[in-house]
Amino acid sequence: MAEKKSAKSAKKVKISGNYMDCVPVRAEDKPWRTLDDGSVEVDMENRGFYNFIAQKFFKKPRISHISLDKYGSVVWKGIDGKNTVGDIVLAMEAAFPNEKDRMLDRVVTYMATLQRSGFITMSKH
Repeated sequence: MAEKKSAKSAKKVKISGNYMDCVPVRAEDKPWRTLDDGSVEVDMENRGFYNFIAQKFFKKPRISHISLDKYGSVVWKGIDGKNTVGDIVLAMEAAFPNEKDRMLDRVVTYMATLQRSGFITMSKH
């Protein structure tokens, strides 16, 4: 079991070895594309009552186009239904070698955000 200290607090974050073996899978209802600069843009439909009100009265869009930063783009491209979380951490460390010491926390936090937001699910390897 790996332990890392979070940059925001002195608490230790425990990451199960089993989590590193999980395979993230993209949600099929979230279209995405690679932009000319190599970054990723994901589409998200704004559903629900409050979004309906915002669309109707405040001209908010039905579809939001979410541009991922350089880190998010590498992670998103690594989520292919085959790579484990551990594989994606290694790919991130290779892509950003000067930031290796923070990469595990960064990827795990990002994966949790993607999962909580419905962009990915986790399957056991």
